[in-house]
Amino acid sequence: MHPTRREAIGALALAAIPAPSPAAEIDPAVVRRHDDDVARLLERQVTDPASRGYGTQRDDLEMFSPGAAAGLLESYYAAFLCPQSKYHRDAALVERMKLAARFLERAQDEHGFVDLATTNFSSPPDTGFTVHPAATAACLAMRQNERELVALMEPFLRKAANGLATGGVHTPNHRWVVCQALAQVNEVFPNPAYVRRIDQWLTEGIDLDADGQFTERSTSVYNAVSDRAFLVMALKLKRPELLEPVRRNLNAMLYLLHPGLEVVTEISRRQDRNQRATMSSYWLPLRYLAVRDADGRLATLAEHYSEASRLSAFLEYPEMSGPMAALSPLPEDFERELNTLGAARFRRGSISATLLEGDSVFFTLRRGNAVVNAVRFASAFFGKGQFVPSKLQKEGSAYVLRQELEAPYYQPLPRRVAADQWDQVRGQRQRSEVCRLRQSASITEIPGGFRLRLEAQGTPHVPVAVEVSLRSGDTPSGCVPAPGNPEGMLLPSGYATYTVGPDQVKFGPGRGEHRYTQVRGAEPKLPGISVYLTGFTPFDHVLEFQ
Repeated sequence: MHPTRREAIGALALAAIPAPSPAAEIDPAVVRRHDDDVARLLERQVTDPASRGYGTQRDDLEMFSPGAAAGLLESYYAAFLCPQSKYHRDAALVERMKLAARFLERAQDEHGFVDLATTNFSSPPDTGFTVHPAATAACLAMRQNERELVALMEPFLRKAANGLATGGVHTPNHRWVVCQALAQVNEVFPNPAYVRRIDQWLTEGIDLDADGQFTERSTSVYNAVSDRAFLVMALKLKRPELLEPVRRNLNAMLYLLHPGLEVVTEISRRQDRNQRATMSSYWLPLRYLAVRDADGRLATLAEHYSEASRLSAFLEYPEMSGPMAALSPLPEDFERELNTLGAARFRRGSISATLLEGDSVFFTLRRGNAVVNAVRFASAFFGKGQFVPSKLQKEGSAYVLRQELEAPYYQPLPRRVAADQWDQVRGQRQRSEVCRLRQSASITEIPGGFRLRLEAQGTPHVPVAVEVSLRSGDTPSGCVPAPGNPEGMLLPSGYATYTVGPDQVKFGPGRGEHRYTQVRGAEPKLPGISVYLTGFTPFDHVLEFQ
C-alpha cells in the first residue's frame, strides 16, 4: 500500500507513540487469514465522502451497517498491532479506522443507539452487538498506550455505553449482549453505572436450564452469543463464576452433535430451528476453556473450527495462545434424556436420532449423510389433527408421545345472536356429538435403528397420513409418485431405501389405504422428498428405520 500525504502525516504522529510489546506467539495461519480478510475489507470499505455509507461497508442489499463499521475497527487494529501481520503499524489502516469511527458517530441517535435497518431501530441490543468489536479495538489500543486511537473510538463507545446503562432489550440473550458491551467499555472507560447495570440484569438470574440450554435453546446462534457474553464478563469483571454457565452449555452441546459435527437445531425456539449449522460460532469459548480447563473434548472442537478463529481474540486474551489439552474423542455412543427440554438424544456412531415433545417434528434420524429430516403424522380430524405431542415420557424401553383431541358440534342459544358474535358466544353453547381422537407415537431403539409405533384411535374412518421427510439424495426405492404432491412419494407396501453416497436408511413396511397425503389441518409438506404412508382410524402401524 502506498500512503497518501494525509496517511504519512498520521504516521509521523504515531512515531512518537511507543511500539506495542510483542504479541504472544500466534499461529501464522491465523495471521495469514486475517491479512486476507483485511485486504478484502479495504476493498469493500466505502471511501466516497458523498456516500451515505462513507466509512463502513456496503452489503449485498445496498445497506450500510454500523456493525460492519465496528468490525472494521477490530480487524484493522488487530492487523496494525500484530507484529506478524503485513499491515503491522501501517498508518493507512489508521486513516481507514478514522473513517469507520466517524461513521459510527454519525449512525448514533441522541440516546447513543444505532439501528439494525432490517428490523430494529434506536436499538440498545443492536448497539451492544456493535460495541463488541469496537470495544475490542479500544481495549487493545489502551493496553498499548495508543492514546490517539483510544480517543478515536471514545465518543462512540462512551455515548453507546451511557445509553446501554439504561436501555431495554427484546429477548433473553439481549441482556447478556448488553452486559458484555458494558463490561468491555468499563475496562477502557471505567464507570460504576456500567457495572451497576450489569448487576441489575444479573439479578434476574442466568437463564440456563438443567439440560444446559439457555431460554431460547438456539443451538447455532444465541447459545454462542450468550457463551461469549459470559466469557467476556467473567474476564473483564474478574468474576470467574460467570464461566460456569459457559462450561455447562458447552458440555450440553457435546450431546447435540450429529455425525460430521452438524448441530442439532430441532430444539431451537429461534430462527435457526431445523436449519443446518455448525458450532463454528462457539470458537472463542471453545478455545478459551479448552486451554483454561485443559478439556480435550473442547480442544477437539476448537481445533476443528480453527478457521473461525480471530486474530483480535488472541491479542486481547493472549493466554488463549497457550497449548490446549490433547484432543479427546467426542461422545458418539449414548442415549441421553433431556427432561427439561422434553427431548431425548441417541448417538450410535454414524447414527443420530432426536425425539422431541411439543413439536410436529417429533422424530429425526440420520445415518451419516442420509438424513431423515422429520417424521410427522396427521389425521383429517376437523382440521386440527396434526400430531403435536404435549409430553415425552420414558415407559420401559420406549419413549412415548401422546395427544388427545376432541371436536364437538354446538346447539342453539335461546336468544338472538348478532352476526358478528358467532365466535364470541361459542363457549356459551351446549356441546353435542363430541368426537374424540387419541394419537400417539412409541419409539424404541432396536439394533441398528428404531421402531416407531404410530396410533390414532377413537372416531372411526378418519384419514391418516404419515410423512417421512428426506433431506436430499437419490429418490428412495420402493416408492411410487403421490398424485398432486410434487416431490411426494407413496410407500404402499414393503420397504423404501434412501441412499446418499455410501450412507443408507431403510424404512417400512409401507401402508397405502388412500392417496390423501396433505390431509386437512396438516402442516404444509416440508421441503425435499416426502414419503407417505396412509390409512384410516383405527390406525395402528409399526414403522422401522434401519
